[in-house]
Amino acid sequence: MDVVLRTDSLTKIYKSPIAQRRVKAVDSLSIEVCRGEIFGFLGPNGAGKTTAIKMLTTLLSPTSGKASILGKPLSDMSLKSRIGFLPEQPYFYPYLSGAELLDFCAQIFGIPSAERRKKIEGLLRIVGLQESGKRRVSTYSKGMLQRIGLAQAMVNDPEFVILDEPLTGLDPVGRKDIRDVILGMKERGSTVFFSSHILPDVEMICDRVGILIGGRLISVGKLDELLSGDVESIEVTAEGLPGSELEQMEQRSQRILVSGDRAMIEVNSPDRAGEVQRAILGCGGRIVSVIPRKKTLEELFIKEIGAHREEKP
Repeated sequence: MDVVLRTDSLTKIYKSPIAQRRVKAVDSLSIEVCRGEIFGFLGPNGAGKTTAIKMLTTLLSPTSGKASILGKPLSDMSLKSRIGFLPEQPYFYPYLSGAELLDFCAQIFGIPSAERRKKIEGLLRIVGLQESGKRRVSTYSKGMLQRIGLAQAMVNDPEFVILDEPLTGLDPVGRKDIRDVILGMKERGSTVFFSSHILPDVEMICDRVGILIGGRLISVGKLDELLSGDVESIEVTAEGLPGSELEQMEQRSQRILVSGDRAMIEVNSPDRAGEVQRAILGCGGRIVSVIPRKKTLEELFIKEIGAHREEKP
């Protein structure tokens, strides 16, 4: 596989002159991202994700270790024209319209005037702002600012795109739109590296993920490898069960949740699920659904955080 991003023991240590101690914000980060991937860089708040991204974009210098993008060291200025970047809290000139902002960014990359106009129209269409391109950025909502930020990250047709928390603060519709834009980046040939702690969205679009906790990379791999395909439990939802039957179900199940006339019975094996379904039908109840549950990224994430906390002295 063609490796686009490679880090080797990348480390950032902050020294506190007041507390007289050293804090490892990023601890020996070694990771590879291959061409054409969408790679999710995960971690709780304060895990070191933004610090790592700032080192990759040369906004911070590493204390030790090294990294390369597209086969070149981070210090190579020619990389700037091949990378797109959206920081976590971007600032855009508020008096510019969305189209003017993209035009300004395109000029920085030396894109000719005639080509800029066509490119800007296309980018506004891709991010769903074709009707708002002439509005000032100061009037944009949070979701619209994220969209125009993604557009500026694509203005130079980058081979590698770095996005820091692009989904934060958006409603479900806004998150779906941003997910679609990120998937579109991949379809147009870009490799995408983005940080997030919104795990369901990551699970939907990422090819691989890495989990960073306390500055250390705890897990990395494909989602189907990290989340084993084994069924964790089976949820049987039923209606019309008499109280006496529910009491017996409690002995056969891991968990029962009752809401009005409906009960959700969770069991840990297909055999036990079959027993429960036969019991439901035998007492005159109705089966509403049978849903096998696999381990989710959120469950893996919480497990890794718990293990990290137990390791800490």
